[in-house]
Amino acid sequence: MTETLKTTPLHALHVELGAKMVPFAGYDMPVQYPTGVLTEHLHTREAAGLFDVSHMGQAFLKGPDHATVAAALEALVPGDIRDLVPGAMRYTLFLNDKGGIRDDFMATRMKEDGVLYLVVNAACKDADFAHLEANLPAGVTLERLETRGLIALQGPKAAEVLARFAPDTTTLGFMTCAEINVAGVPCLVSRSGYTGEDGFEISVPAAEIVSLVKKLFAEAEVKPIGLGARDSLRLEAGLCLYGHDIDEETTPVEAGLTWTIGKRRREEANFPGAKIILDQIANGVTRKRVGILPEGKAPAREGTEITDASGRKIGVVTSGGYGPTIGGPIAMGYVETPFAKVDTAIDLMVRGKGRPAKVAPMPFVTKRFHKPG
Repeated sequence: MTETLKTTPLHALHVELGAKMVPFAGYDMPVQYPTGVLTEHLHTREAAGLFDVSHMGQAFLKGPDHATVAAALEALVPGDIRDLVPGAMRYTLFLNDKGGIRDDFMATRMKEDGVLYLVVNAACKDADFAHLEANLPAGVTLERLETRGLIALQGPKAAEVLARFAPDTTTLGFMTCAEINVAGVPCLVSRSGYTGEDGFEISVPAAEIVSLVKKLFAEAEVKPIGLGARDSLRLEAGLCLYGHDIDEETTPVEAGLTWTIGKRRREEANFPGAKIILDQIANGVTRKRVGILPEGKAPAREGTEITDASGRKIGVVTSGGYGPTIGGPIAMGYVETPFAKVDTAIDLMVRGKGRPAKVAPMPFVTKRFHKPG
């Protein structure tokens, strides 16, 4: 039986632009355009790439006031939501009772009191929203934003381009969000992204998104970018992909995401899996997520076994491929903690043969997020 794939509001435009379409998280999505992944990746690092991320889940969490909605969300995540100021965003995690990661997502405090704007991963959105609704207290509701698309404009020229259509975006700092008209269209614009570059994610009414995207494509600096380059860009930036680098069997401490758990939340210890996670923070973990630089030209793909010099398995690659900015293969994965130190020699089992590699610091490229002032 053939799976019926959903489409985003930009689907016809992708086809018109000659995109190679593939199934992803239940959607028919562009993996690359005619110029190819390498060109798209480098263009994003040098100018501005536009990504369709309308498959992601968008919702408003609403209640009588900020304290109430923040408390409702904090019951399910380890992040400090209560102390967000209006317009501020936070990267946080839905956790299970064992401290495993159900999903990673963005939460933004809107200027309207008692409203949080959530953006969750496409493959997890139905489960995330069901989990939220099953655990919400009386008076707090979830409003799915089914009639909005989402695009990401990323790269060193992104701010310059967007300012032509929305001058107010120049004052947005990294990890802030505001309601701003873009070319006359009311949008939610956040200065954030998944590439390591400066850039924006723009939530647009679905009825307006094609005309807005065509205006952005008419700018010389902007090219369409598919899922292939999105993956290589985020890997170079050392950013996790849910279902690969993090999942329900992975804790924030193992994943190098301890920084997402604020001081107050650690003291209160009232989030799912808190006992396990706080014990790991205090006493360490048996494995850690690390960056990996393979020697030579052969990439180490997801699932590749990592061994020590004697051939004993010590871990596994969770993401790997060619890093176009680096000019060679890069990867990330989990290794036993004694092997997690930078420059530790390891072997990658490729086609039954151990290939030399070393543990490397992440990100592999310098992040260029915008810091105002």
